[in-house]
Amino acid sequence: MDLPVESDENLMMRFGRGEAAAFETLYHRHESRLFRYLYRQLHDQASADDLMQEVWFAVARNARNYEPSARFTTWLFTLARNRMIDLLRKRRPEHSLEQGAGEEDEPMRDRMPGDAREEPLRQVESQQAGQALIEAVERLPADQRDAFLMQAEAGLSLDQIAEVSSSSFETVKSRLRYARARLRQALWEYA
Repeated sequence: MDLPVESDENLMMRFGRGEAAAFETLYHRHESRLFRYLYRQLHDQASADDLMQEVWFAVARNARNYEPSARFTTWLFTLARNRMIDLLRKRRPEHSLEQGAGEEDEPMRDRMPGDAREEPLRQVESQQAGQALIEAVERLPADQRDAFLMQAEAGLSLDQIAEVSSSSFETVKSRLRYARARLRQALWEYA
């Protein structure tokens, strides 16, 4: 029989009382979703790593005063989004997918291999389709891309995205609908 999973809000309250293990659980529960969201927005592993560290430091700094007025994930992604916006305002122009995005200074599209069990032609086709999707997401207007990545990478609900982005539920729903339509059109044109 599986034990019930403790809520993020309870873990954060425990961490605020000094239980370091609660922080570790929160971190491991959300690190990959948060990193993917930041990385897909910034296209730079070093910047995403720096922001990850900054966001988790902010979580630790605010632990004693944390009040669960919203879901923890909403609060966490609000922290991340606000820090990301600040960073993007500081550095303009944004980096493109063509520029280095990792330790090996290799573009993201080249790091999206196809299934190793497929023959080489299918691997190339898979990489090209992955690149087409990345480029289509890149071309989305910023508000649509942000909403799409919060849902696709962070797994946030429409209500949570609305809260994080300080937008109405209907606005978020509309942004996602337009984003999906643009992505479908771009992938259809690719095919």
